Formats: sequence, C-alpha cells, structure tokens
Amino acid sequence: MASISSLNILTVTFNCGRQFIRPEIFGRHLCNAFPDSHSPDIIVLCLQEVAPIAYSFLGGSYVVPYFVLFHNAVALAAQVRGEVRYEHVITRNVGMTACVLFVSREHRRCVEWIETAGVGLGVHEMGNKGAVGFRLGYAVAEEVMELTFVSTHLAPMEDALERRNEDWRNIVRRMVFTPIDKHEELRASQRGNTSTDESEALLANHQDKKPKGIYNATSHLILAGDLNYRTSDTAPLPSDTLAYPQPASSPTDPHHYSHLLGNDQLSLERKAGRTFHGLTEAPITFPPTYKYSKKARLRAGSDASIAKWGWAKHRWPSWCDRILWLDFPVWMKIGSQNNTRIKVVQYDALPLNPTSDHRAVVLGLRVPLKAIPAPKDGEGENDLRMSPPFAIDPKWRERRTTARRKEVLVGLFAYLLLTWEGLVILLALLVGAFGGWAIVRSMLEF
Repeated sequence: MASISSLNILTVTFNCGRQFIRPEIFGRHLCNAFPDSHSPDIIVLCLQEVAPIAYSFLGGSYVVPYFVLFHNAVALAAQVRGEVRYEHVITRNVGMTACVLFVSREHRRCVEWIETAGVGLGVHEMGNKGAVGFRLGYAVAEEVMELTFVSTHLAPMEDALERRNEDWRNIVRRMVFTPIDKHEELRASQRGNTSTDESEALLANHQDKKPKGIYNATSHLILAGDLNYRTSDTAPLPSDTLAYPQPASSPTDPHHYSHLLGNDQLSLERKAGRTFHGLTEAPITFPPTYKYSKKARLRAGSDASIAKWGWAKHRWPSWCDRILWLDFPVWMKIGSQNNTRIKVVQYDALPLNPTSDHRAVVLGLRVPLKAIPAPKDGEGENDLRMSPPFAIDPKWRERRTTARRKEVLVGLFAYLLLTWEGLVILLALLVGAFGGWAIVRSMLEF
C-alpha cells in the first residue's frame, strides 16, 4: 500500500504523425520534462496517429513495433535520471489513437484493477479519429483511489468547430468503461508483450452492470490529446503568414504568441459551456504546438538554438495538443483545506520531434493520495460527476462492435494496397493465379 501523501502523475500527449519515433530524442525530451525535485510515480502517454492506418486498424502485432519505441524512450528517460524504474502496465488503442500506462516499480503493486473504454469518432465511427482510455483502482490504505485517463483525437481543419464539439458529445455518450483481467494483463506485461486488443474478455471479479462513462462519481479524470481546436474558423490567406507568432520575450511584441491565443477555439467554447464541460486547464505559457513545416522538422533534434519558428503556411498556428483534468467534486471541497487540491507542477510543450509536425505537450500534476468518496444524500446534485452533460448511449457497445468490424475490413484492404508487405502478397497471388491459369490452359490444349 502507498504511504505517501500525494501521487505525482506525468501525462504526455503526442501526435506521432504515423511514423516511428526516435527513442533517443523523445526519451531525452521526456527526461527533461521530469520535475527537478522528483520523478513521476505514473507516466501516461496519450498518442494519436500512432501508426499507419493499415497497421492501426488491424491492431495486435502490427502496432507493437511502434509502441516498443515508446517503451525504450521511457526506459531511457528513467535511466538518465537514475532514480526510478518503470513497469509497463497496459496499452490500448482504438484505431490510430492509443493510451499507454507506466507505473514506477514502487507503486505498481498498488494497482488493484483496470477498466478500459474506447470509441471511434472517424468515418462511420471508425478509429481514424477516436478516444481510448483506462480507469484504474489504486490502493490507498484500506480504500481505493480511482484514476481515469483518456487519450483522444478530434476532427481536424479550421472550419470543423461544430464537428469537434460533436466528437466530445460522442465521447461522453459512448465511451463506457468495462473491466479487464488484471492477472492476464500482468502476465502479458511480464512476457514483454504489449497488449492492445480492445476486445479481450471481461473479468468477473470487478463487475458493475450500470454503465460508467468518463464522468464517474468516485474517479479523477485526466484527458489529453490532439483536440484539433484552432485559432481561426477559416484557413489562412497568404498575407496572414506575416502575423504568425515568432520567439519574442515581451507580450507587447506583435509577434508574441499571446496575441493569437485570444482566438483559441477551445478556450472560447469551454467558456461558452459547449465542450469539455467542467474540465480545468492550466494557463498556457508555450507557443502553438501545430503545424510546423518540413524544414523546421529537419532542424528538430539538433542542439542548435531556434531563432525562428517554422510554420506551415496553409494552417493557422494553433494549440491543438492539450491536457485537461477534472477537479475534486464539490462534496470534498466543502470546508476543505489545501490537502484537497490538485497542484500543477508543470504544463509545457516539449521540443519539436523530427517525425511529427506537432510538439508534444506534458502536464505534471500532484494529486492528493485520497479516495473520492461517493456523495451523501443531497450532495453533488449539480456536480458533473453525478449529472454528466450527456446521457450514455444505450447502444454504445453495438455501435463500437460494428465499427470494429469495419476497421478490420478497411485495415485489410489498406494493408494489401498501401504496405510493401501487402503488395508482395498481392504480387504472389497474381503470379500464382497466372501460373495456375497457364497450367490449366496447357492441360486443356493437350
């Protein structure tokens, strides 16, 4: 059981650009993101576009090589710090969106149970866009502290604001957590496997027939991803590029990023109560995380200082990559002191990686190590944990099952047509078919 007063959680969101990362670069950036005073107890990687669509949709062993590189990066970061070692606990992906959990060896034994959830938000509800996450029970003395982590990727483009808000509604309505077999997950982790199968059998020792979405009375919630909210409703004109932000020390400089931040769609929509209801975000003190040019990516990874940010000219620089969390419920705040507050240790963007046009974003939180009790009668009636903004879709399971079948079919066609392995198979089939036809023809002529 844990005996500390708070849990140090580092959440990272990164759009991988469907490319293999370079662990030595990502690991170095991750190590620098560790707070100076302590290493995280829990590391959660929220990944988008983790692999090409063929591999992501087929899942299983096809995506394992991409996740292994993140394992290597976390191990490298921990090795450099030399303070702690991390164990991989669980990996889940819905199509191209993934969530990976690492827990320090000291705290691994405190993980009592795990639930997972996922929803496709792309074409025909498939996982080219989507959300995936897990909820874990963390032992605290004689109680269990619940932690929910969600990785998501919403609709792109400047003019798709309403679609992004609709994606959020679908996350709340159709992302329902169901238990997994903790012991099988542990055995897979010990074998060195990366389990990504969202359709694994549910376990019987932690069942609850009432569906639980991302809002849950007794759970914390941390949500991260490429939320894709932009700083304009329209694509930029050629003349707009002159106003793109550049490094500037003073907010009075017209090129300081703070001038563009006022147009951030996510902040405006949250204030209007139209999206991410009740979630909190730390102040943004870093430049836009998207979209960097190919030239900027070629320079990424070097130790040279960057005097100018290289932006793609056809997109407005925007804070697409964000991390938010749900504060303690109202019934724990009444008469409480500072020991019932979540402390922000850091909220920052990591340096640009050469494999992506996004910058990764990290959020360090210090969460008081105490379970959230269920509210007493009359408490929390207006709290979002008790009254989510949207009701659970009763057909959430059927819709996800149907979408998953479509993903496998699309993934198979994409594998055969868009990967070199698939093209080799097609070529072999064509050669075999031609050879068979030639043999049959020669037999008929004979």
